[in-house]
Amino acid sequence: MSTRAIKKVIKGNIEKDGAGVKLVRILSIGTVKEFDPFLMLDIFDSTNPEDYTKGFPWHPHRGIDTVTYLINGKIEHKDSMGNIGVIEDGCCQWMTAGSGIIHQEMPQVFELMMGFQLWINLPRKNKMCSPKYRSIERKDIGEVKEQGCNIKVISGKYKDTSGDFDGGYVKANILEVKMEADSKWSFETKEYDTAFIYIFRGYGYFDGGMKNPIYEKSAALFENGDKIEVKSDKEKIHFILFTGKPLKEPVAWGGPIVMNSDDELTMAFKELDNGTFIK
Repeated sequence: MSTRAIKKVIKGNIEKDGAGVKLVRILSIGTVKEFDPFLMLDIFDSTNPEDYTKGFPWHPHRGIDTVTYLINGKIEHKDSMGNIGVIEDGCCQWMTAGSGIIHQEMPQVFELMMGFQLWINLPRKNKMCSPKYRSIERKDIGEVKEQGCNIKVISGKYKDTSGDFDGGYVKANILEVKMEADSKWSFETKEYDTAFIYIFRGYGYFDGGMKNPIYEKSAALFENGDKIEVKSDKEKIHFILFTGKPLKEPVAWGGPIVMNSDDELTMAFKELDNGTFIK
């Protein structure tokens, strides 16, 4: 069994999105090929409500899944299908935009707003599927406690424990992992799946040894292989692990809409203009 080595470490960029939400954008259009099928990863990590309470007012999506997970915080959600809900700490919202949806996400004042939004590309054959909305509550997230480690299965499976959802059109493993100091943890992967981590707190060694630590507020992309090995040192570490099979399809990305060709993008924006975007 081959342990995955680290291919690349990314710190991301501080950006503003929506009506002025300050966030760290880890993945974006420049990382599409290497991180396929994962398109965008935005990190929320702030104790200042001015960073996030302006929120993300009504905006469209097509051709992607959006996955929002809160470790701490509260976000109110509404969409064009009539869904109204609240994402709270320890909960996840998995939205398949498919053929088109318009929604808004409005973070509320909280002591600490910490979590992420991930965009997952939809396969060409499913780009225009019917929109779907799934709320994954805290009680629905599988949890495994091992020696020195706590693993929450947001989606997919870890050993014999499954999450409430397997990822829909793209089967993705998303695990939240907390490790005590001086601990070890491993996760078996499919050899050619894309795999990467984002570290919220602490630092650890992800290369099967103790040579090159990866520090908090960094993402690390792994080389191919069938196992990820993690070791903590003198501090606890808290990270999210993402794995998924690459689609290897062309990507045409225009703001909140991701299709396979420029013609499809042009059509989507024309439909927005003439009021036929929602199917």
